[in-house]
Amino acid sequence: MKIGIFGTGVVGQSIAVKLLEIGQDVMVGTREVAKTLARTEPDSYGRPPISALLKQHLGLKIGTFADAARHGEILINATNGMGSLEVLNLAGESHLKGKILIDIANPLDFSKGMPPSLFVCNTDSLGEQIQRHYPAVKVVKTLNTVTAGLMVDPRRLAGGEHHIFVSGDDQDARAQVTHYLTTWFGWKHIIDLGDITSARATEMYLPIWLRLYGALGTGMFNIQVTM
Repeated sequence: MKIGIFGTGVVGQSIAVKLLEIGQDVMVGTREVAKTLARTEPDSYGRPPISALLKQHLGLKIGTFADAARHGEILINATNGMGSLEVLNLAGESHLKGKILIDIANPLDFSKGMPPSLFVCNTDSLGEQIQRHYPAVKVVKTLNTVTAGLMVDPRRLAGGEHHIFVSGDDQDARAQVTHYLTTWFGWKHIIDLGDITSARATEMYLPIWLRLYGALGTGMFNIQVTM
């Protein structure tokens, strides 16, 4: 399957490598290809350059956001939440139309330092904003409540005995993404929260996730829902 990923950070890279390993045809999208490839050192946050990944994984493709959108039968938004709508605009509505967009981004606002706040919450969500801007796209929010390593390999924690969530207006798209989470990444426990308004809840989990990260000193934790 052809998959387009928006974003070259840790999340985008982690997902790209995993999908390549299982035989998918992956293109990662960036704003300026030449500038992205020119970076050979980790950035100020310690994130590795995509150029190193391309040398290690020769099957990985890189292009503009529009290139990645054209390439992908399924699209994944792994961008910084503050820039997600701009990125999708650069990708081009005609290239997004009718496709499933797996939205992993969170509405984190770092403008006042750490810990970040949410730039949208309570009565709206980033997932809903994306869906409103692109009504012909099937937006499914998921994976935004765990760190990148767990997104692609949930068995690294408690043998995978923990939960992830999906939200989206299109029931068939939610079911399809649930299937991908299982077959691509090995998720065993997936809870369908319903329409895209339920993305408010998973996005608003981020403030406590960040506090837990600070207290535990690691992002290798998650929720297990028991009844």
